Amino acid sequence: MKYKDYYQTLGVERSATADEIKRAYRKLAHKYHPDISKDPHGEAKFKEIAEAYAVLKDAEKRQAYDDLGRRPAGESFTPPPDWQQHFNTSGDGFDNVDLADLFEAFRRTRHGAQAQREIPIPGQDYEIAVPVSLEQIFRGDRIEVRAEVPEFDANGLAHRAERAFHVKLPKGAADGHRLRLAGKGGPGYQGGRPGDLYVVLALQPHPLYRVDGRDVYIDLPLAPWEAVLGTVVRIPTLAGPVELDIKPGTTAGTKLRLASRGLPASDGSTGALYAVVRIEVPKVVSANERALYEQLAAASRVNLRQHLEKEATP
Repeated sequence: MKYKDYYQTLGVERSATADEIKRAYRKLAHKYHPDISKDPHGEAKFKEIAEAYAVLKDAEKRQAYDDLGRRPAGESFTPPPDWQQHFNTSGDGFDNVDLADLFEAFRRTRHGAQAQREIPIPGQDYEIAVPVSLEQIFRGDRIEVRAEVPEFDANGLAHRAERAFHVKLPKGAADGHRLRLAGKGGPGYQGGRPGDLYVVLALQPHPLYRVDGRDVYIDLPLAPWEAVLGTVVRIPTLAGPVELDIKPGTTAGTKLRLASRGLPASDGSTGALYAVVRIEVPKVVSANERALYEQLAAASRVNLRQHLEKEATP
């Protein structure tokens, strides 16, 4: 079992009063509330704060927690012998047990098994973030998801256990998409229904493509002569390579649209792929190329800065 420093989480001293703990919790809960915080880790911090407050606001739980003594956060430890006796288990019986789950078990036993015996308690919902690639979303792959969820032992104590699930990515899946696996969360207690597991897709950055809704963007570098004379280029798309006609006189920033080469949507439609032209100048040229550029400069009558020169003339 890993130790958690609940006082450190709330930023209070171990001698803090109940009112000080409450004020610290309210301040941090407001700061990291998922509806308010812009912190990418805000939701996780919000859950840690809520867990710490759930223990420290309860005098009996706080006393049990304090009895563990002061330890570095994350340090492995074995609960005191009376805790093992309380749950009728050996020291090894606390392996893979989360401290929060143990205090929840305390709550149930404290209120008395007799009073709780006939009350079904639903299982807890869990949420995990799973990285996915753009190609997996495009193809609608079936991905494997591994999550640690609690399982109750014979004494009603929740142990963390890794379980694997296979999830088919639906059409219209995107970054932040939340998939519900009904009944795959924490187990119910005393006949309660099991909780749900929510899988949140985290789209990984792609070396070539950028995504905007169902549309996909890719940069298309062209040499100056390709932009002036026009050419045919072969570019990758999520659905396979295509040849793209570049018209003479194409300028930087031009967006060349390829319909139905983006991401599929849930309504059956498909976004587009946009190739965004970037005109790049060779950093190194041969003597022959340099001579040709000099010949072009001498022959050209193009003045791209005529409007600037007009403004700069006194």
